[in-house]
Amino acid sequence: MERDGKGSLCSDPEHHTGEVSSLTSSQPSKDRVVLKRQIGLWGCIALVVGTVIGSGIFISPKGVLENTGSVGLSLVVWVSCGVLSTIGALCYAELGTMIPRSGGDFTYLLESFGAVPAFLRVYTLVVAARTGTSAILMITAATYLAGPFFGECNPPRIVIQLLGASLLAAIFCLNCVSVPWSNRVQIIFTVAKVAGLVIIIIAGFVVIIQGQTENFQSGFTPVIDVSPAKIPLAFYSGLFAYGGWQYLPCVTEEMINPSRNLPLGIIVSMVVITIGYILANLAYYAVLSPVDLLASNAVALTFGERVLGSWSVICSVAVALSCIGGANGTIFGVSRTLMVSSQEGVMPQVLGMIHVHYKTPLPAAVAFFPIAVCMLIFADIGTILNYMSFSNWVFVCLSLAVIPYYRWKYPDLPRPFKVPIILPFIFIICGLFVLAVSLYSSPMDCGIGAAITVAGIPLYLLFVWWENKPTWFTNAMDALTSFLQRFLLIVPSEKKSD
Repeated sequence: MERDGKGSLCSDPEHHTGEVSSLTSSQPSKDRVVLKRQIGLWGCIALVVGTVIGSGIFISPKGVLENTGSVGLSLVVWVSCGVLSTIGALCYAELGTMIPRSGGDFTYLLESFGAVPAFLRVYTLVVAARTGTSAILMITAATYLAGPFFGECNPPRIVIQLLGASLLAAIFCLNCVSVPWSNRVQIIFTVAKVAGLVIIIIAGFVVIIQGQTENFQSGFTPVIDVSPAKIPLAFYSGLFAYGGWQYLPCVTEEMINPSRNLPLGIIVSMVVITIGYILANLAYYAVLSPVDLLASNAVALTFGERVLGSWSVICSVAVALSCIGGANGTIFGVSRTLMVSSQEGVMPQVLGMIHVHYKTPLPAAVAFFPIAVCMLIFADIGTILNYMSFSNWVFVCLSLAVIPYYRWKYPDLPRPFKVPIILPFIFIICGLFVLAVSLYSSPMDCGIGAAITVAGIPLYLLFVWWENKPTWFTNAMDALTSFLQRFLLIVPSEKKSD
């Protein structure tokens, strides 16, 4: 489905002052300005594993146990969250091979339900959801990196903010100048964080082999009294740790052989992540009693201090690297979503352009950066992310509804990878249950999140739907676009022939 961008913040590129066409036409055919296919299978696996394994597995076990009350039930929740996340990831693999364009769920919503839900999806990602995720990952990474230098004292807030902002700036620079290097860094950090997780697992199983299994002998005996109504909150904590599997389809156009590497990368990644998470939790419970785990604000560090002694700094580094890799994967995926949304005419045209030499979506990444920094410095990020969880689940369920809708409307559409039709229904039912429980238990948070999302509708009507904008406005936007093209050396992406 091709769109001409009518009603976007800027007029159609063919009607510009000539800057766009002159720049694009000057490119030789052998060096076309497009996003190149540079991500192979290992890059796909690294993107999923590196994005999913952020801070969650090192911190979330406490939240799961608090809302289940027993070791056995918490392990059941971890397994269930892994299975549910894998189902969602497989469904996104079908969507990514059926609609083979970058952008992830923005693209699926646009093609299936129109511009309004697609615009609201990318709007919520940029103003809160993904910017907030990146900011909180950088705060966590900075805390764990700075912690060993301050001993038993907490690092000053200004130190955490400056270090977090510096790490964020480094990741953004990397994503702006080189796709291969950002992919290589993702692979390096993925190997490092998996190595840290393997150290935890091995250390825990050494303790189990030595006979320390008392925490498992009465696994379903409640440690604390927990209302059954809180169990869905345990799923929130577990699913947060598994979050990030939806990013891989955001870079479909940069994959080598996406019909093979997209589903295979997701399958391998989610199996590795689920097994790793379950083994890590077994290791935690082998070393820490449920009371110890509930008293810890950083489970991995408490575990390291018990098992590794003076070498517990390894756990601090592993958590920090995990967070940095997770932020890198988040920025890599979201910048592509923002770029595609611009190319489809629902965001300013300049955000859909590509750097002439680097072949990266530089303006989309640059636009994302100041919002993330502001959230890192000024915002109560945890509260904002809680607000946006409700909207996030709505958009994910809507995206998965595309599968049965397209099976009915376009039965002959090529599907290189196809899931059993029951899988999207299972995920949607579970998602609706989570949404219903959220509305019941936290109506205020859900209401605020819904209000933030709905606030994007006036912006859509003003900047996208309203076509007959004043001449002074379109001229000003054209002039700004031309200036940014010269300043940033960016041009619209050419159409691919492959």
